[in-house]
Amino acid sequence: MSTTLETIQRQISENPILIYMKGTPQLPQCGFSAQTVQALMACGERFAFVNILDNPDIRTELPKYANWPTFPQLWVEGELVGGCDIVGEMHQNGELETLIKAAAARAQAQEEQGGNA
Repeated sequence: MSTTLETIQRQISENPILIYMKGTPQLPQCGFSAQTVQALMACGERFAFVNILDNPDIRTELPKYANWPTFPQLWVEGELVGGCDIVGEMHQNGELETLIKAAAARAQAQEEQGGNA
């Protein structure tokens, strides 16, 4: 049985674009998650998500792991990008799409090479 911390580390390492949020992309359960996921969806790339409302252990442990107290949290290629304010600002100035497209392209290239490069 893996620990919550191991689960978080595996989720972050296995998903090049990952959002920890309240609810799902189709049915966000808070305004901040809704705004963040809309900005992410506008980039047009696939991403993974974890609904922290369905995962109370992750909801408790992730803020300690990330040293970031709030949700949503956007992680790209193993790095915490930030929450709603940062993602929204990056979306407005075009940085988010650049970051997301680059991460998606690298993930695609790795898949085509048959795994980890």
